[in-house]
Amino acid sequence: MALGEILGSSAGHPLGRQKGIWATLHLDPILLFLLLALVSGGLFVLYSGADRNIEVVKAQGIRLGVAFIVMFVFAQFDPGVFRRWAPWLYSVGLVALLAVLLVGVGAKGAQRWLALPGLPRFQPSELMKLVVPMMAAWYLSRHYLPPRFRHVAVGLAIVLLPMVMIIKQPDLGTSLLVGLAGLFVVFFAGISWKLISAFAVMVSVSAPMMWFFVMRDYQKQRVLTMLDPQSDPLGAGWNIIQSKTAIGSGGFDGKGWLLGTQSHLEFLPESHTDFIVAVLAEEFGFVGMLILLTVYFLIILRCLYIAATAQDSFSRLLAGALTMTFFIYIVVNVGMVSGVLPVVGVPLPLISYGGTSSVTLMAAFGVLMSIHTHRRMIGA
Repeated sequence: MALGEILGSSAGHPLGRQKGIWATLHLDPILLFLLLALVSGGLFVLYSGADRNIEVVKAQGIRLGVAFIVMFVFAQFDPGVFRRWAPWLYSVGLVALLAVLLVGVGAKGAQRWLALPGLPRFQPSELMKLVVPMMAAWYLSRHYLPPRFRHVAVGLAIVLLPMVMIIKQPDLGTSLLVGLAGLFVVFFAGISWKLISAFAVMVSVSAPMMWFFVMRDYQKQRVLTMLDPQSDPLGAGWNIIQSKTAIGSGGFDGKGWLLGTQSHLEFLPESHTDFIVAVLAEEFGFVGMLILLTVYFLIILRCLYIAATAQDSFSRLLAGALTMTFFIYIVVNVGMVSGVLPVVGVPLPLISYGGTSSVTLMAAFGVLMSIHTHRRMIGA
């Protein structure tokens, strides 16, 4: 498949022309193929990371199947539906986050889940990764772009309110992802470099305040461990040390599938969830990591093409923000596993074992496909 075909439609085809069954299904075949390739390879890695536990792979397969169904359903809606429903979804999300703080289900010292009668427990904060950029895009697209200062201020308030509620759970990692998803919308709306510089200065000044008044002891420990994992090699630094050992031992072409020692001898913690990329690096080496990152890169390129060719401000802002959020997922997970970022519990997209995160990501890809396939045809 040529790179030009991945980036966009073939030469000679008018913008927005959709053909055959893909037009009927409102699916983008290129993006769908790349996603299927990603999750298929991920299941092989998961089988090894879960220590050959086929039940874990089956459970993940079911979750991914549900996620693809969600993607298909979201792709059927016209982008105008998301625009009209954005304020309502945002309001429901805020109510759900408030409910988590009041009557949420706790685990491992955090209160992040809701358990409704007859339904499995779920994290409302995961849904806000999709709803917050949708709401920010809805608000900013209603005004002339680039936005004025007061519109930027309201857009930031839309982003910061759910961030604060998620931090209270506490879940700093998810709150940062939700915040970045919304901030990408504000950035793509075309704010001036003066505002960007002022925001950067504000973040720099507030960082010490966050350290002393917002971050909890275990969050501070994660930062200190990242800076010097050898300070506590058998405690807080164990995860990073073993992860870096696994990555380094993979060499150029790896030890081979199912032949990794760090995960199968139980040195590597969370080998089928947050640290699964270390399993891949150990067993498939530099070549395996290069293939994985290439697939991610092609997915991001295709999504950026969809964002660039969207036909209205709301769609462009939302598509761009969702694409960059996916990119941040990858950077944060690979960065924390390789020891250049603190461990924040962010899974590797569509590879790590997990349900809510996969469904949220596939819903985002469904929105992107909706934006691409519902474009009005131009030309003959």
